[in-house]
Amino acid sequence: MITRTECLTYLETLLEPNRFQDYCPNGLQVAGREQIENLVSGVTASQELLDAALDLGADTLLVHHGYFWRGEDPRIIGIKQRRLKQLLINDVNLIAYHLPLDAHPSLGNNAQLADLFELEVDGRISGTGDPAIGLCGCFSQEKSVPEFADNIRQVLAREPLVIQAHDRPMTTIGWCSGAAQGYIEQAAELGLDAFMSGEISEQTVHLARELGINYFAAGHHATERYGVKALGQHLAEQFGIQHQSIDIDNPV
Repeated sequence: MITRTECLTYLETLLEPNRFQDYCPNGLQVAGREQIENLVSGVTASQELLDAALDLGADTLLVHHGYFWRGEDPRIIGIKQRRLKQLLINDVNLIAYHLPLDAHPSLGNNAQLADLFELEVDGRISGTGDPAIGLCGCFSQEKSVPEFADNIRQVLAREPLVIQAHDRPMTTIGWCSGAAQGYIEQAAELGLDAFMSGEISEQTVHLARELGINYFAAGHHATERYGVKALGQHLAEQFGIQHQSIDIDNPV
């Protein structure tokens, strides 16, 4: 067991959220019980995840995508009201870390992707003016486009959308989970053979072809399943609390 205050203090030190100019508040978003014993983690604090967490008797929900995003309607109505009401009635904490969890050097989404795909990390990558949350490095052995696409299918259980700009063997790659397709230009400036993210925009196709860099869109949800799970397991081991990870399937 650990107190909520102790847990949040530890997370602030571990993830350093103050380094990031994020689109949402990081840390405690909804206050519940002071004592944390049963932690459930998941990617997005959807109604389906809330229901599943409550079925498991969770007192704390740890997510990557929480609430209160920049530019959204501030009124507590509709979906937002129903979700918050359920948390408050059941006295459940909601803790969310967005960019800090993408960027963490061992527990973060991008570090976890490096482990899953056996990628050697040798640098960081970002968009213009953004914190360097992406990574770049090398494949453990050179790969063709079909080989890496098949690798993604097996590891992430998702069919990637592939924009092939060249057919030479790939030895270097940049990657950033989620909606980081805009980082492709820096990846190309670094001379990388490929770039992988979660999503793709219409302009990404043209950029990849004209910059001569292969692009792999592997799924926003699929590329962000692993950081919050790793963080939840880390907290369980650190403080002797229960942890269960729930994956609410999302094809995007």
